[in-house]
Amino acid sequence: MKLDLSIITVCTNDKDRILEVLESTFSGTKDVTFEYIVSDNGSMDGSVEAIKEKFPQVKIVENGENVGFGAANNAGYSLAKGEYLLLLNPDMRIKPGSLKTILQWARKHTEVGVVSPKLIDQNGKLQENAKPRRFPGFMDQAAIVLKLPHIFPHILDTYLYKDFDPSKEQEVDSVRGSFMLIKKEILDTLGWAFDPRYFIWFEDVDTCREVQRLGYKVMYTPIIECVDYVGQTFKRLPTLQKQKWFTASMVKYFRKWEPWYKWMPIALLRPVGIALAWGNDVILKLKK
Repeated sequence: MKLDLSIITVCTNDKDRILEVLESTFSGTKDVTFEYIVSDNGSMDGSVEAIKEKFPQVKIVENGENVGFGAANNAGYSLAKGEYLLLLNPDMRIKPGSLKTILQWARKHTEVGVVSPKLIDQNGKLQENAKPRRFPGFMDQAAIVLKLPHIFPHILDTYLYKDFDPSKEQEVDSVRGSFMLIKKEILDTLGWAFDPRYFIWFEDVDTCREVQRLGYKVMYTPIIECVDYVGQTFKRLPTLQKQKWFTASMVKYFRKWEPWYKWMPIALLRPVGIALAWGNDVILKLKK
Protein backbone atom coordinates (compact mmCIF):
# COMPACT_ATOMS: atom_id res chain seq x y z
CA MET A 1 0.00 0.00 0.00
CA LYS A 2 1.29 3.41 -0.97
CA LEU A 3 1.59 5.79 1.95
CA ASP A 4 0.50 9.40 1.96
CA LEU A 5 3.38 10.58 4.10
CA SER A 6 6.82 9.72 5.43
CA ILE A 7 7.80 11.75 8.48
CA ILE A 8 11.52 12.01 9.21
CA THR A 9 12.93 13.36 12.46
CA VAL A 10 16.60 13.56 13.39
CA CYS A 11 17.38 12.76 17.02
CA THR A 12 20.62 13.69 18.79
CA ASN A 13 20.21 13.09 22.53
CA ASP A 14 16.64 14.43 22.40
CA LYS A 15 14.89 11.74 24.43
CA ASP A 16 12.15 13.85 26.01
CA ARG A 17 11.46 15.99 22.97
CA ILE A 18 11.44 13.11 20.51
CA LEU A 19 8.87 11.24 22.61
CA GLU A 20 6.68 14.34 22.77
CA VAL A 21 6.75 14.99 19.02
CA LEU A 22 6.00 11.31 18.36
CA GLU A 23 3.06 11.40 20.76
CA SER A 24 1.66 14.58 19.22
CA THR A 25 2.02 13.16 15.72
CA PHE A 26 0.47 9.76 16.39
CA SER A 27 -2.39 11.22 18.42
CA GLY A 28 -2.99 14.08 16.00
CA THR A 29 -2.78 12.35 12.64
CA LYS A 30 -6.14 11.14 11.38
CA ASP A 31 -7.14 9.86 7.95
CA VAL A 32 -3.52 9.93 6.78
CA THR A 33 -1.50 6.83 6.00
CA PHE A 34 2.03 7.46 7.17
CA GLU A 35 5.26 6.04 8.45
CA TYR A 36 7.53 7.64 11.01
CA ILE A 37 11.30 7.36 10.59
CA VAL A 38 13.67 8.54 13.30
CA SER A 39 17.28 8.96 12.22
CA ASP A 40 19.39 8.82 15.36
CA ASN A 41 22.80 10.48 15.51
CA GLY A 42 24.46 8.33 18.15
CA SER A 43 22.27 9.38 21.07
CA MET A 44 23.61 8.34 24.48
CA ASP A 45 20.58 9.38 26.56
CA GLY A 46 18.40 6.35 25.96
CA SER A 47 16.47 7.91 23.08
CA VAL A 48 16.54 4.83 20.87
CA GLU A 49 15.56 2.48 23.68
CA ALA A 50 12.67 4.74 24.74
CA ILE A 51 11.34 5.00 21.19
CA LYS A 52 11.47 1.24 20.73
CA GLU A 53 9.57 0.74 23.97
CA LYS A 54 6.84 3.37 23.55
CA PHE A 55 6.54 3.56 19.76
CA PRO A 56 7.57 0.17 18.32
CA GLN A 57 5.96 1.06 14.98
CA VAL A 58 8.61 3.75 14.36
CA LYS A 59 11.43 2.87 11.99
CA ILE A 60 14.78 3.79 13.51
CA VAL A 61 17.98 4.45 11.59
CA GLU A 62 20.91 4.13 13.99
CA ASN A 63 23.75 6.16 12.49
CA GLY A 64 26.08 5.31 15.38
CA GLU A 65 27.51 8.83 15.61
CA ASN A 66 26.63 12.42 14.83
CA VAL A 67 26.77 12.32 11.04
CA GLY A 68 25.13 15.74 10.79
CA PHE A 69 21.61 16.99 10.23
CA GLY A 70 21.70 16.70 6.45
CA ALA A 71 23.17 13.19 6.32
CA ALA A 72 20.78 11.95 9.01
CA ASN A 73 17.76 13.23 7.08
CA ASN A 74 19.14 11.61 3.94
CA ALA A 75 19.44 8.30 5.78
CA GLY A 76 15.75 8.56 6.63
CA TYR A 77 14.86 9.61 3.09
CA SER A 78 16.52 6.48 1.71
CA LEU A 79 13.88 4.38 3.51
CA ALA A 80 10.87 6.62 2.82
CA LYS A 81 7.92 5.25 0.86
CA GLY A 82 5.41 8.08 1.19
CA GLU A 83 4.08 10.26 -1.61
CA TYR A 84 5.20 13.25 0.47
CA LEU A 85 8.03 13.68 2.95
CA LEU A 86 7.74 15.78 6.09
CA LEU A 87 11.08 16.80 7.54
CA LEU A 88 10.21 17.54 11.15
CA ASN A 89 12.47 18.61 14.01
CA PRO A 90 12.21 16.91 17.42
CA ASP A 91 11.25 20.17 19.15
CA MET A 92 7.97 20.49 17.20
CA ARG A 93 4.41 19.71 18.29
CA ILE A 94 1.77 18.68 15.73
CA LYS A 95 -1.81 19.85 16.24
CA PRO A 96 -4.69 17.37 15.75
CA GLY A 97 -5.79 16.98 12.14
CA SER A 98 -3.22 19.42 10.80
CA LEU A 99 -1.20 17.02 8.66
CA LYS A 100 -4.28 15.92 6.73
CA THR A 101 -5.11 19.59 6.09
CA ILE A 102 -1.70 20.54 4.76
CA LEU A 103 -1.47 17.37 2.66
CA GLN A 104 -4.77 18.22 1.01
CA TRP A 105 -3.45 21.74 0.40
CA ALA A 106 -0.24 20.39 -1.18
CA ARG A 107 -2.13 18.07 -3.52
CA LYS A 108 -4.21 20.96 -4.78
CA HIS A 109 -1.12 23.12 -5.42
CA THR A 110 0.89 20.98 -7.80
CA GLU A 111 3.13 23.92 -8.71
CA VAL A 112 4.49 23.97 -5.14
CA GLY A 113 7.63 21.99 -4.32
CA VAL A 114 8.07 22.87 -0.65
CA VAL A 115 5.48 24.16 1.81
CA SER A 116 5.75 25.15 5.45
CA PRO A 117 3.02 26.40 7.81
CA LYS A 118 2.79 29.07 10.47
CA LEU A 119 5.22 28.12 13.22
CA ILE A 120 4.26 29.42 16.64
CA ASP A 121 5.62 29.35 20.17
CA GLN A 122 3.95 27.59 23.08
CA ASN A 123 1.85 30.72 23.74
CA GLY A 124 0.43 30.76 20.22
CA LYS A 125 2.48 33.71 18.98
CA LEU A 126 4.42 33.72 15.70
CA GLN A 127 7.83 32.15 16.24
CA GLU A 128 9.99 34.95 14.83
CA ASN A 129 13.10 32.77 14.70
CA ALA A 130 11.32 30.16 12.58
CA LYS A 131 9.62 32.22 9.90
CA PRO A 132 10.73 32.20 6.23
CA ARG A 133 13.86 34.03 5.14
CA ARG A 134 15.12 35.53 1.93
CA PHE A 135 18.06 33.90 0.19
CA PRO A 136 21.36 34.69 1.92
CA GLY A 137 23.30 37.58 0.41
CA PHE A 138 26.93 38.53 0.89
CA MET A 139 26.26 41.64 2.97
CA ASP A 140 23.82 40.07 5.43
CA GLN A 141 25.91 36.94 5.94
CA ALA A 142 29.10 38.96 6.42
CA ALA A 143 27.22 41.03 9.01
CA ILE A 144 26.19 37.86 10.84
CA VAL A 145 29.75 36.51 10.90
CA LEU A 146 31.05 39.82 12.27
CA LYS A 147 28.23 40.05 14.86
CA LEU A 148 27.17 43.44 13.49
CA PRO A 149 23.45 42.96 14.29
CA HIS A 150 24.40 43.44 17.97
CA ILE A 151 25.44 46.98 17.06
CA PHE A 152 23.07 47.68 14.16
CA PRO A 153 19.85 45.77 15.00
CA HIS A 154 18.11 46.58 11.70
CA ILE A 155 20.90 45.46 9.41
CA LEU A 156 19.19 42.10 8.75
CA ASP A 157 15.65 43.41 8.29
CA THR A 158 15.50 42.52 4.58
CA TYR A 159 17.07 39.08 4.99
CA LEU A 160 14.79 38.20 7.92
CA TYR A 161 11.57 39.34 6.20
CA LYS A 162 10.82 42.00 8.82
CA ASP A 163 7.88 43.04 6.63
CA PHE A 164 6.49 39.50 6.69
CA ASP A 165 2.72 39.13 7.13
CA PRO A 166 2.09 35.73 8.80
CA SER A 167 -1.63 35.88 8.05
CA LYS A 168 -1.01 35.89 4.29
CA GLU A 169 -0.34 32.81 2.17
CA GLN A 170 2.66 33.69 0.01
CA GLU A 171 5.58 32.52 -2.08
CA VAL A 172 8.90 32.90 -0.27
CA ASP A 173 12.58 32.31 -0.95
CA SER A 174 13.09 29.69 1.74
CA VAL A 175 11.42 28.07 4.73
CA ARG A 176 13.00 26.60 7.81
CA GLY A 177 14.12 22.97 7.93
CA SER A 178 12.14 22.38 11.14
CA PHE A 179 8.97 21.70 9.10
CA MET A 180 9.32 21.09 5.37
CA LEU A 181 6.67 19.20 3.40
CA ILE A 182 8.06 18.07 0.04
CA LYS A 183 6.76 15.75 -2.66
CA LYS A 184 9.04 12.72 -2.73
CA GLU A 185 9.36 12.64 -6.53
CA ILE A 186 11.09 16.04 -6.36
CA LEU A 187 13.65 14.72 -3.91
CA ASP A 188 14.07 11.63 -6.07
CA THR A 189 15.05 13.98 -8.90
CA LEU A 190 17.66 15.62 -6.67
CA GLY A 191 18.78 12.30 -5.19
CA TRP A 192 18.67 13.53 -1.60
CA ALA A 193 16.60 15.49 0.92
CA PHE A 194 19.55 17.76 1.71
CA ASP A 195 22.73 18.26 -0.27
CA PRO A 196 25.30 15.93 1.41
CA ARG A 197 27.99 18.62 1.47
CA TYR A 198 26.30 20.35 4.45
CA PHE A 199 26.82 18.98 7.96
CA ILE A 200 24.35 21.38 9.56
CA TRP A 201 22.96 24.79 8.58
CA PHE A 202 22.16 26.14 5.09
CA GLU A 203 20.93 22.71 3.96
CA ASP A 204 17.30 23.83 4.15
CA VAL A 205 17.77 27.03 2.15
CA ASP A 206 19.86 25.06 -0.36
CA THR A 207 17.04 22.55 -0.91
CA CYS A 208 14.54 25.40 -1.33
CA ARG A 209 16.82 26.92 -3.96
CA GLU A 210 17.21 23.58 -5.74
CA VAL A 211 13.43 23.10 -5.76
CA GLN A 212 12.99 26.51 -7.37
CA ARG A 213 15.71 25.68 -9.88
CA LEU A 214 13.55 22.73 -10.92
CA GLY A 215 10.64 25.10 -11.59
CA TYR A 216 8.59 24.67 -8.41
CA LYS A 217 7.48 27.24 -5.85
CA VAL A 218 8.38 27.44 -2.16
CA MET A 219 5.31 28.48 -0.19
CA TYR A 220 4.29 29.60 3.27
CA THR A 221 0.70 28.99 4.30
CA PRO A 222 -1.05 29.76 7.61
CA ILE A 223 -3.61 27.06 6.84
CA ILE A 224 -2.24 25.14 9.84
CA GLU A 225 -0.10 26.02 12.83
CA CYS A 226 2.66 23.98 14.43
CA VAL A 227 4.38 24.66 17.74
CA ASP A 228 8.13 25.14 17.33
CA TYR A 229 10.36 25.34 20.39
CA VAL A 230 13.31 26.32 18.13
CA GLY A 231 16.83 25.01 18.46
CA GLN A 232 16.58 23.15 21.76
CA THR A 233 19.24 20.65 20.69
CA PHE A 234 21.76 23.35 19.85
CA LYS A 235 21.29 25.29 23.07
CA ARG A 236 23.42 22.65 24.75
CA LEU A 237 26.40 23.28 22.47
CA PRO A 238 29.14 25.89 23.00
CA THR A 239 29.08 28.94 20.74
CA LEU A 240 32.45 28.01 19.22
CA GLN A 241 31.26 24.63 17.93
CA LYS A 242 28.09 26.12 16.47
CA GLN A 243 30.06 28.89 14.79
CA LYS A 244 32.46 26.40 13.18
CA TRP A 245 29.60 24.39 11.70
CA PHE A 246 27.63 27.48 10.69
CA THR A 247 30.46 29.26 8.91
CA ALA A 248 31.70 26.08 7.22
CA SER A 249 28.24 25.58 5.72
CA MET A 250 28.03 29.26 4.78
CA VAL A 251 31.22 28.97 2.74
CA LYS A 252 29.91 25.80 1.04
CA TYR A 253 26.63 27.51 0.19
CA PHE A 254 28.34 30.52 -1.36
CA ARG A 255 30.80 28.34 -3.28
CA LYS A 256 27.87 26.40 -4.74
CA TRP A 257 25.58 29.29 -5.65
CA GLU A 258 27.68 32.46 -5.90
CA PRO A 259 30.72 33.67 -7.92
CA TRP A 260 34.21 33.54 -6.45
CA TYR A 261 34.26 37.23 -5.55
CA LYS A 262 31.45 36.57 -3.07
CA TRP A 263 32.39 33.20 -1.59
CA MET A 264 36.09 33.99 -1.21
CA PRO A 265 35.56 37.00 1.10
CA ILE A 266 33.13 34.90 3.13
CA ALA A 267 35.83 32.23 3.46
CA LEU A 268 38.33 34.89 4.57
CA LEU A 269 35.91 36.22 7.19
CA ARG A 270 35.29 32.77 8.65
CA PRO A 271 38.32 32.77 11.02
CA VAL A 272 37.19 36.15 12.37
CA GLY A 273 33.76 34.75 13.20
CA ILE A 274 35.31 31.71 14.87
CA ALA A 275 37.62 33.94 16.93
CA LEU A 276 34.66 36.04 18.08
CA ALA A 277 32.77 32.89 19.09
CA TRP A 278 35.81 31.62 21.01
CA GLY A 279 36.01 34.94 22.86
CA ASN A 280 32.33 34.68 23.75
CA ASP A 281 32.84 31.21 25.25
CA VAL A 282 35.83 32.43 27.26
CA ILE A 283 33.82 35.34 28.68
CA LEU A 284 30.95 33.02 29.63
CA LYS A 285 33.37 30.70 31.46
CA LEU A 286 34.88 33.61 33.38
CA LYS A 287 31.43 34.74 34.49
CA LYS A 288 30.63 31.34 36.01
